[in-house]
Amino acid sequence: MTSRVFADKAINLLSQSGSFSQTYQAVKAVPGLNFVEQLWASYYVYMGNDIFATGLLFFCLHEFMYFGRSLPWYIIDRTPFFQKYKIQNTKLPSNKEQWECLKSVLISHFLVEAFPIWFFHPVCEKIGISFEVPFPSWQTICLQVSLFFLLEDAWHYWFHRGLHYGSFYRYIHKQHHRYAAPFGLAAEYAHPIEVMLLGFGTVGIPIMWCYFTRNLHLFTICIWITLRLFQAVDAHSGYEFPVSLHHFFPLWAGADHHDEHHHHFIGNYASSFRMWDFILDTEAGATAKQSREAKSKAKAEKHVKK
Repeated sequence: MTSRVFADKAINLLSQSGSFSQTYQAVKAVPGLNFVEQLWASYYVYMGNDIFATGLLFFCLHEFMYFGRSLPWYIIDRTPFFQKYKIQNTKLPSNKEQWECLKSVLISHFLVEAFPIWFFHPVCEKIGISFEVPFPSWQTICLQVSLFFLLEDAWHYWFHRGLHYGSFYRYIHKQHHRYAAPFGLAAEYAHPIEVMLLGFGTVGIPIMWCYFTRNLHLFTICIWITLRLFQAVDAHSGYEFPVSLHHFFPLWAGADHHDEHHHHFIGNYASSFRMWDFILDTEAGATAKQSREAKSKAKAEKHVKK
C-alpha cells in the first residue's frame, strides 16, 4: 500500500517509524489528507500486513457496531419509561433469553463469519477494491451505499421469502423465529446457512458491483456495513417511536414492519424498504389481511357479475 499512496519523502519517514503515534505523525506530513484518511493510512502502514489489517478492521467493526447498537436496546428493554413504545408490550425479553441469544450470536460470529472476514482482503485485491487514500468523494460513497441498500433489499426479500417454504423453514429459518417478539440482539440469531445466504446480500453485492465496475473503496464498504448493521438491529428492536424513520421516509421498513413478520411468521419479507411487500402483496398484519380479503371479495363479485 505504501508505494501506491505516499510520496518518496513520506515513505522514508514511515520506514523510520516505530509506534503508531510516530507512524501517524509521519503520515500527517503527506498533504491533502483529512483526519480520517490519516488514521486509515497510518493503520495500514503501522500494521504492515494488509491481509491481517483488513481482517482485524472488519471483524472489530462488525463486533463493535453490532453489539454497540444492540446495547441501547437492551437498556431500553430494562427502562419502564419506554414500555409504552414497545410494539408487543406484553412480551419483554428476559435476561435469560438475552443471554442465550448473546451466546449463540457470539458462536456464529467466531465460527461462521470470522473465516470469510479474515480472508476478505485477497478478494479485494483480486477484483480491484481499493484501500488507498484519499477516499472517494462523499457523493460517490452515498450513491454506492444507496444502491447497495436497494439491491440488498431485493436479495433479502426473495431469499427470505424462500426460507419460509417447507423444509427451508423447518430446518433453517425456524431458528430465527424463536423470538416472536424480537429484540435488537436477535438480528443475527440465525442458522449458519441463513447467516451465509442472507449475509451474501450484504457482502456479495458490493463484491459483484466492484467486479463489474472496478470502482469501490474499502472505506465505502465500512460505511455500508455499519449502516446495514444499524438497520438490522433497529428492525429487530421491537420499538416504535414517533421519531422512527419511516414516519419521515414512508418507504423505510423499520421495526413496526419487521415486528409484524415475527408476530405473524409470514409476510413483510424485505429488510430495509416496504415496496417489495406492497407490490407483491405480501404485507403482514391485520390491516394487510383485511385489505387482501377485500380485494379477493371484490374480485369474486366481479367474476360472478360476468
